[in-house]
Amino acid sequence: MDLAYTPEEEEFRARLREWLAKVLPTLPPKPSAQDWPGRRAYDLGWQRMLYDAGYAHVHWDASPTTRLIFLEETELAGAPYVGAGFVGLLHAGPTIAAEGTPAQRERWLPPILRGEEVWCQGFSEPDAGSDLASLRTRARRDGDDYVVTGSKIWTSHAEVADWCELLVRTDPAAPKHRGISWLAMPMSAAGVEVRPLRTLAGSAEFAEVFLDEVRVPVANRVGEENDGWRVTMVTLSFERGTAFVGEVVACRRVLGELARAARENGRWGDPVLRRRLGRLNAEFRALWRLTQWNVSEAEASGGVPGVGGSVFKLRYSHARQELYEAAGDVLGVESLDLERPWVIDRLSSLSYTIAAGTSQIQRNIVAERILGLPKGR
Repeated sequence: MDLAYTPEEEEFRARLREWLAKVLPTLPPKPSAQDWPGRRAYDLGWQRMLYDAGYAHVHWDASPTTRLIFLEETELAGAPYVGAGFVGLLHAGPTIAAEGTPAQRERWLPPILRGEEVWCQGFSEPDAGSDLASLRTRARRDGDDYVVTGSKIWTSHAEVADWCELLVRTDPAAPKHRGISWLAMPMSAAGVEVRPLRTLAGSAEFAEVFLDEVRVPVANRVGEENDGWRVTMVTLSFERGTAFVGEVVACRRVLGELARAARENGRWGDPVLRRRLGRLNAEFRALWRLTQWNVSEAEASGGVPGVGGSVFKLRYSHARQELYEAAGDVLGVESLDLERPWVIDRLSSLSYTIAAGTSQIQRNIVAERILGLPKGR
Protein backbone atom coordinates (compact mmCIF):
# COMPACT_ATOMS: atom_id res chain seq x y z
CA MET A 1 0.00 0.00 0.00
CA ASP A 2 1.36 3.41 -1.01
CA LEU A 3 1.48 5.84 1.93
CA ALA A 4 3.22 8.61 -0.04
CA TYR A 5 1.47 11.87 -0.93
CA THR A 6 0.82 12.88 -4.52
CA PRO A 7 2.07 16.22 -5.97
CA GLU A 8 -1.52 17.51 -5.87
CA GLU A 9 -1.82 16.64 -2.19
CA GLU A 10 1.49 18.31 -1.38
CA GLU A 11 0.30 21.41 -3.26
CA PHE A 12 -2.82 21.43 -1.08
CA ARG A 13 -0.60 21.17 2.02
CA ALA A 14 1.57 24.12 0.94
CA ARG A 15 -1.44 26.29 0.12
CA LEU A 16 -3.13 25.47 3.44
CA ARG A 17 0.08 26.12 5.39
CA GLU A 18 0.44 29.55 3.77
CA TRP A 19 -3.17 30.47 4.54
CA LEU A 20 -2.86 29.39 8.18
CA ALA A 21 0.28 31.49 8.65
CA LYS A 22 -1.62 34.51 7.40
CA VAL A 23 -4.92 34.20 9.31
CA LEU A 24 -4.00 32.69 12.69
CA PRO A 25 -2.37 35.91 14.02
CA THR A 26 -5.66 37.74 13.36
CA LEU A 27 -7.81 35.53 15.62
CA PRO A 28 -9.30 37.00 18.83
CA PRO A 29 -8.38 35.52 22.25
CA LYS A 30 -10.01 32.18 22.98
CA PRO A 31 -12.76 32.25 25.67
CA SER A 32 -12.25 30.41 28.96
CA ALA A 33 -12.92 26.68 29.20
CA GLN A 34 -16.07 27.35 31.24
CA ASP A 35 -17.62 29.88 28.86
CA TRP A 36 -19.41 27.48 26.51
CA PRO A 37 -21.60 30.11 24.79
CA GLY A 38 -18.40 32.08 24.14
CA ARG A 39 -16.57 28.96 22.98
CA ARG A 40 -19.46 28.07 20.68
CA ALA A 41 -19.25 31.52 19.06
CA TYR A 42 -15.45 31.28 18.80
CA ASP A 43 -15.45 27.77 17.32
CA LEU A 44 -18.22 28.54 14.84
CA GLY A 45 -16.44 31.75 13.84
CA TRP A 46 -13.32 29.74 13.00
CA GLN A 47 -15.40 27.25 11.03
CA ARG A 48 -16.88 30.13 9.04
CA MET A 49 -13.38 31.36 8.22
CA LEU A 50 -12.52 27.89 6.92
CA TYR A 51 -15.70 27.85 4.88
CA ASP A 52 -15.06 31.26 3.32
CA ALA A 53 -11.49 30.21 2.45
CA GLY A 54 -12.68 27.02 0.76
CA TYR A 55 -11.38 24.53 3.34
CA ALA A 56 -14.59 23.45 5.10
CA HIS A 57 -15.30 20.86 2.42
CA VAL A 58 -12.43 18.62 3.51
CA HIS A 59 -14.57 16.81 6.11
CA TRP A 60 -16.86 15.22 3.51
CA ASP A 61 -16.21 16.31 -0.08
CA ALA A 62 -12.47 15.60 -0.12
CA SER A 63 -10.49 12.39 -0.10
CA PRO A 64 -9.51 10.83 3.25
CA THR A 65 -5.88 11.70 2.49
CA THR A 66 -6.70 15.36 1.94
CA ARG A 67 -8.63 15.28 5.22
CA LEU A 68 -5.59 13.79 6.93
CA ILE A 69 -3.33 16.56 5.59
CA PHE A 70 -5.83 19.20 6.73
CA LEU A 71 -6.01 17.83 10.29
CA GLU A 72 -2.23 17.44 10.48
CA GLU A 73 -1.44 20.94 9.27
CA THR A 74 -4.05 22.75 11.36
CA GLU A 75 -2.80 21.01 14.50
CA LEU A 76 0.86 21.71 13.69
CA ALA A 77 0.04 25.38 13.12
CA GLY A 78 -1.81 25.66 16.44
CA ALA A 79 -5.12 26.44 14.74
CA PRO A 80 -8.32 26.23 16.81
CA TYR A 81 -9.67 22.74 17.32
CA VAL A 82 -13.19 21.95 16.11
CA GLY A 83 -14.39 22.38 19.71
CA ALA A 84 -18.16 22.76 19.84
CA GLY A 85 -18.31 21.60 16.23
CA PHE A 86 -16.77 18.22 17.12
CA VAL A 87 -19.90 16.07 16.82
CA GLY A 88 -21.26 17.80 13.75
CA LEU A 89 -18.02 17.88 11.79
CA LEU A 90 -16.51 14.54 12.81
CA HIS A 91 -19.48 12.28 13.70
CA ALA A 92 -22.98 13.34 12.63
CA GLY A 93 -21.96 15.18 9.48
CA PRO A 94 -19.91 12.33 7.97
CA THR A 95 -22.70 9.89 8.87
CA ILE A 96 -25.35 11.99 7.15
CA ALA A 97 -23.05 12.44 4.17
CA ALA A 98 -22.66 8.66 3.92
CA GLU A 99 -26.17 7.49 4.87
CA GLY A 100 -28.56 10.44 4.54
CA THR A 101 -31.03 11.17 1.75
CA PRO A 102 -30.32 14.05 -0.67
CA ALA A 103 -32.83 16.20 1.25
CA GLN A 104 -31.16 15.40 4.59
CA ARG A 105 -27.71 16.19 3.25
CA GLU A 106 -28.98 19.48 1.85
CA ARG A 107 -30.68 20.43 5.13
CA TRP A 108 -27.95 19.57 7.64
CA LEU A 109 -24.54 19.54 6.00
CA PRO A 110 -24.23 23.14 4.71
CA PRO A 111 -25.09 24.73 8.12
CA ILE A 112 -22.46 22.54 9.81
CA LEU A 113 -19.83 23.49 7.24
CA ARG A 114 -20.72 27.20 7.42
CA GLY A 115 -20.42 27.23 11.22
CA GLU A 116 -24.10 27.92 11.83
CA GLU A 117 -25.29 24.87 13.83
CA VAL A 118 -23.85 22.69 16.59
CA TRP A 119 -24.63 19.02 17.13
CA CYS A 120 -24.39 16.83 20.23
CA GLN A 121 -24.25 13.04 20.55
CA GLY A 122 -27.10 11.23 22.33
CA PHE A 123 -25.85 7.63 22.42
CA SER A 124 -24.85 6.60 25.97
CA GLU A 125 -27.45 5.86 28.65
CA PRO A 126 -27.16 5.57 32.45
CA ASP A 127 -28.14 1.88 32.59
CA ALA A 128 -26.45 0.66 29.40
CA GLY A 129 -22.80 1.00 30.38
CA SER A 130 -20.49 -0.16 27.62
CA ASP A 131 -23.29 -2.13 25.97
CA LEU A 132 -24.62 0.64 23.74
CA ALA A 133 -27.19 -1.67 22.12
CA SER A 134 -28.92 -2.06 25.52
CA LEU A 135 -30.31 1.46 25.23
CA ARG A 136 -33.88 1.96 26.51
CA THR A 137 -34.86 5.37 25.17
CA ARG A 138 -38.11 4.60 23.38
CA ALA A 139 -39.46 6.15 20.16
CA ARG A 140 -43.13 5.40 19.49
CA ARG A 141 -44.44 6.09 15.99
CA ASP A 142 -47.37 8.55 15.91
CA GLY A 143 -48.28 9.52 12.36
CA ASP A 144 -45.43 11.52 10.85
CA ASP A 145 -43.59 11.81 14.18
CA TYR A 146 -41.74 9.66 16.65
CA VAL A 147 -42.60 10.37 20.28
CA VAL A 148 -39.39 9.91 22.27
CA THR A 149 -39.08 9.25 26.00
CA GLY A 150 -35.93 8.36 27.93
CA SER A 151 -32.58 9.79 28.98
CA LYS A 152 -28.99 10.07 27.76
CA ILE A 153 -25.72 10.70 29.58
CA TRP A 154 -22.28 12.00 28.57
CA THR A 155 -23.98 13.95 25.81
CA SER A 156 -21.21 16.04 24.27
CA HIS A 157 -21.93 19.81 23.95
CA ALA A 158 -25.64 19.38 24.66
CA GLU A 159 -26.04 22.74 26.40
CA VAL A 160 -25.00 24.69 23.29
CA ALA A 161 -26.28 22.28 20.61
CA ASP A 162 -28.98 22.86 18.00
CA TRP A 163 -29.30 19.19 17.00
CA CYS A 164 -28.66 15.80 18.55
CA GLU A 165 -27.68 12.56 16.80
CA LEU A 166 -29.97 10.35 18.84
CA LEU A 167 -30.23 6.57 19.14
CA VAL A 168 -33.67 5.28 20.08
CA ARG A 169 -35.43 1.94 20.34
CA THR A 170 -38.21 1.77 17.76
CA ASP A 171 -39.03 -1.95 18.14
CA PRO A 172 -38.79 -3.21 21.74
CA ALA A 173 -39.73 -6.75 20.63
CA ALA A 174 -36.81 -7.09 18.19
CA PRO A 175 -33.37 -8.42 19.20
CA LYS A 176 -31.55 -5.53 20.81
CA HIS A 177 -29.29 -4.74 17.85
CA ARG A 178 -32.18 -4.79 15.38
CA GLY A 179 -34.74 -2.51 16.99
CA ILE A 180 -32.71 0.73 16.98
CA SER A 181 -33.09 3.84 14.81
CA TRP A 182 -30.84 6.89 14.28
CA LEU A 183 -32.67 10.22 14.55
CA ALA A 184 -31.73 13.88 14.19
CA MET A 185 -33.52 15.59 17.09
CA PRO A 186 -33.86 19.38 17.41
CA MET A 187 -32.65 20.39 20.87
CA SER A 188 -35.24 23.17 20.93
CA ALA A 189 -38.11 20.65 20.88
CA ALA A 190 -40.60 20.64 23.74
CA GLY A 191 -39.75 18.04 26.38
CA VAL A 192 -35.93 18.25 26.10
CA GLU A 193 -34.15 19.02 29.39
CA VAL A 194 -30.36 19.44 29.61
CA ARG A 195 -28.38 19.17 32.86
CA PRO A 196 -24.61 19.88 32.48
CA LEU A 197 -22.09 17.50 34.06
CA ARG A 198 -18.75 18.69 35.46
CA THR A 199 -15.73 16.49 34.83
CA LEU A 200 -12.68 15.76 36.99
CA ALA A 201 -10.78 18.34 34.93
CA GLY A 202 -13.34 21.00 35.85
CA SER A 203 -14.94 21.35 32.42
CA ALA A 204 -18.60 20.87 31.54
CA GLU A 205 -18.66 19.73 27.92
CA PHE A 206 -20.96 16.81 28.80
CA ALA A 207 -24.54 16.73 30.02
CA GLU A 208 -27.43 14.53 30.97
CA VAL A 209 -30.37 14.89 28.60
CA PHE A 210 -33.91 13.96 29.65
CA LEU A 211 -36.57 13.39 26.99
CA ASP A 212 -40.26 13.56 27.89
CA GLU A 213 -42.61 12.84 24.98
CA VAL A 214 -40.39 14.70 22.53
CA ARG A 215 -41.78 14.74 19.00
CA VAL A 216 -39.24 14.12 16.24
CA PRO A 217 -40.36 14.02 12.58
CA VAL A 218 -40.00 10.65 10.88
CA ALA A 219 -38.28 12.57 8.08
CA ASN A 220 -35.39 13.13 10.55
CA ARG A 221 -34.56 9.42 10.64
CA VAL A 222 -31.25 8.62 8.92
CA GLY A 223 -31.41 5.14 7.41
CA GLU A 224 -34.35 2.79 7.62
CA GLU A 225 -36.40 2.20 10.76
CA ASN A 226 -34.71 -0.40 12.98
CA ASP A 227 -31.52 -0.18 10.90
CA GLY A 228 -29.96 2.31 13.29
CA TRP A 229 -27.31 -0.08 14.63
CA ARG A 230 -25.72 -0.36 11.20
CA VAL A 231 -25.86 3.44 10.79
CA THR A 232 -24.33 3.79 14.26
CA MET A 233 -21.41 1.60 13.21
CA VAL A 234 -20.77 4.12 10.42
CA THR A 235 -20.77 6.93 13.00
CA LEU A 236 -18.41 5.05 15.31
CA SER A 237 -16.06 4.16 12.46
CA PHE A 238 -15.53 7.89 11.89
CA GLU A 239 -15.21 8.52 15.63
CA ARG A 240 -12.58 5.81 16.04
CA GLY A 241 -10.97 6.06 12.63
CA THR A 242 -10.27 9.73 11.84
CA ALA A 243 -11.63 11.92 14.64
CA PHE A 244 -8.42 11.61 16.70
CA VAL A 245 -5.98 12.44 13.89
CA GLY A 246 -5.23 15.94 15.14
CA GLU A 247 -4.72 14.63 18.65
CA VAL A 248 -1.96 12.26 17.52
CA VAL A 249 -0.13 15.26 16.06
CA ALA A 250 -0.71 17.16 19.32
CA CYS A 251 0.69 14.27 21.37
CA ARG A 252 3.83 14.16 19.24
CA ARG A 253 4.29 17.88 19.85
CA VAL A 254 3.75 17.49 23.61
CA LEU A 255 6.31 14.68 23.67
CA GLY A 256 8.93 17.02 22.22
CA GLU A 257 8.02 19.67 24.79
CA LEU A 258 8.35 17.13 27.59
CA ALA A 259 11.84 16.17 26.44
CA ARG A 260 12.90 19.83 26.41
CA ALA A 261 11.37 20.42 29.85
CA ALA A 262 13.18 17.36 31.24
CA ARG A 263 16.50 18.70 29.97
CA GLU A 264 15.82 22.07 31.60
CA ASN A 265 14.77 20.80 35.03
CA GLY A 266 17.35 18.02 35.35
CA ARG A 267 15.02 15.06 34.94
CA TRP A 268 16.73 14.10 31.68
CA GLY A 269 19.45 12.46 33.70
CA ASP A 270 17.04 9.67 34.68
CA PRO A 271 17.65 6.79 32.22
CA VAL A 272 14.26 5.23 33.01
CA LEU A 273 12.49 8.46 32.00
CA ARG A 274 14.57 8.74 28.82
CA ARG A 275 13.67 5.20 27.82
CA ARG A 276 10.03 5.94 28.55
CA LEU A 277 10.01 9.02 26.33
CA GLY A 278 11.88 7.16 23.61
CA ARG A 279 9.36 4.34 23.62
CA LEU A 280 6.50 6.84 23.46
CA ASN A 281 8.16 8.51 20.49
CA ALA A 282 8.21 5.16 18.68
CA GLU A 283 4.61 4.51 19.75
CA PHE A 284 3.25 7.76 18.34
CA ARG A 285 5.27 7.39 15.14
CA ALA A 286 3.69 3.95 14.71
CA LEU A 287 0.24 5.36 15.46
CA TRP A 288 0.75 8.01 12.81
CA ARG A 289 1.63 5.31 10.28
CA LEU A 290 -1.43 3.34 11.36
CA THR A 291 -3.51 6.46 10.81
CA GLN A 292 -2.16 6.77 7.28
CA TRP A 293 -2.91 3.10 6.67
CA ASN A 294 -6.49 3.50 7.95
CA VAL A 295 -6.97 6.54 5.74
CA SER A 296 -5.68 4.63 2.72
CA GLU A 297 -8.12 1.83 3.53
CA ALA A 298 -10.96 4.34 3.81
CA GLU A 299 -9.98 5.82 0.46
CA ALA A 300 -10.26 2.39 -1.13
CA SER A 301 -13.65 1.68 0.47
CA GLY A 302 -15.57 4.84 -0.39
CA GLY A 303 -14.46 7.12 2.45
CA VAL A 304 -15.78 5.21 5.48
CA PRO A 305 -13.04 4.01 7.90
CA GLY A 306 -12.98 0.28 8.61
CA VAL A 307 -12.49 -1.80 11.74
CA GLY A 308 -8.82 -0.81 11.76
CA GLY A 309 -10.06 2.29 13.56
CA SER A 310 -10.65 0.12 16.62
CA VAL A 311 -7.00 -0.97 16.62
CA PHE A 312 -5.99 2.67 16.49
CA LYS A 313 -8.48 3.78 19.17
CA LEU A 314 -7.41 0.99 21.52
CA ARG A 315 -3.70 1.73 21.35
CA TYR A 316 -4.02 5.51 21.13
CA SER A 317 -6.16 5.70 24.29
CA HIS A 318 -3.49 3.94 26.34
CA ALA A 319 -0.58 5.75 24.69
CA ARG A 320 -2.16 9.11 25.52
CA GLN A 321 -2.55 8.12 29.16
CA GLU A 322 1.07 6.94 29.26
CA LEU A 323 2.20 10.23 27.71
CA TYR A 324 0.58 12.32 30.42
CA GLU A 325 1.76 9.96 33.14
CA ALA A 326 5.25 10.69 31.80
CA ALA A 327 4.39 14.40 31.98
CA GLY A 328 3.71 13.87 35.68
CA ASP A 329 7.18 12.34 36.07
CA VAL A 330 8.78 15.30 34.31
CA LEU A 331 6.90 17.87 36.40
CA GLY A 332 7.36 16.09 39.71
CA VAL A 333 5.46 17.78 42.56
CA GLU A 334 4.38 20.51 40.14
CA SER A 335 2.09 17.94 38.49
CA LEU A 336 -0.39 18.80 41.26
CA ASP A 337 -0.56 22.45 40.14
CA LEU A 338 -3.63 22.90 37.91
CA GLU A 339 -2.08 26.05 36.46
CA ARG A 340 0.87 24.14 34.98
CA PRO A 341 0.89 22.90 31.38
CA TRP A 342 -0.22 19.29 30.85
CA VAL A 343 -1.83 18.88 34.28
CA ILE A 344 -5.42 19.33 33.05
CA ASP A 345 -4.59 17.23 29.99
CA ARG A 346 -3.36 14.50 32.32
CA LEU A 347 -6.71 14.47 34.10
CA SER A 348 -8.71 14.48 30.86
CA SER A 349 -6.58 11.66 29.42
CA LEU A 350 -8.13 9.30 31.99
CA SER A 351 -11.38 9.34 30.01
CA TYR A 352 -9.88 8.19 26.72
CA THR A 353 -10.09 4.47 27.50
CA ILE A 354 -13.84 5.01 27.97
CA ALA A 355 -14.77 7.63 25.35
CA ALA A 356 -15.80 6.47 21.84
CA GLY A 357 -16.16 2.89 23.09
CA THR A 358 -14.27 1.42 26.03
CA SER A 359 -11.01 -0.44 25.54
CA GLN A 360 -12.82 -3.66 26.43
CA ILE A 361 -15.28 -3.07 23.56
CA GLN A 362 -12.42 -2.30 21.16
CA ARG A 363 -10.68 -5.55 22.12
CA ASN A 364 -13.89 -7.46 21.37
CA ILE A 365 -14.14 -5.79 17.95
CA VAL A 366 -10.52 -6.58 17.12
CA ALA A 367 -10.92 -10.19 18.30
CA GLU A 368 -14.16 -10.90 16.47
CA ARG A 369 -13.96 -8.80 13.30
CA ILE A 370 -10.23 -8.81 12.57
CA LEU A 371 -8.88 -11.99 14.18
CA GLY A 372 -12.06 -14.02 13.57
CA LEU A 373 -12.27 -15.32 17.13
CA PRO A 374 -15.66 -16.63 18.35
CA LYS A 375 -17.96 -14.34 20.28
CA GLY A 376 -18.10 -14.79 24.03
CA ARG A 377 -21.21 -16.20 25.60
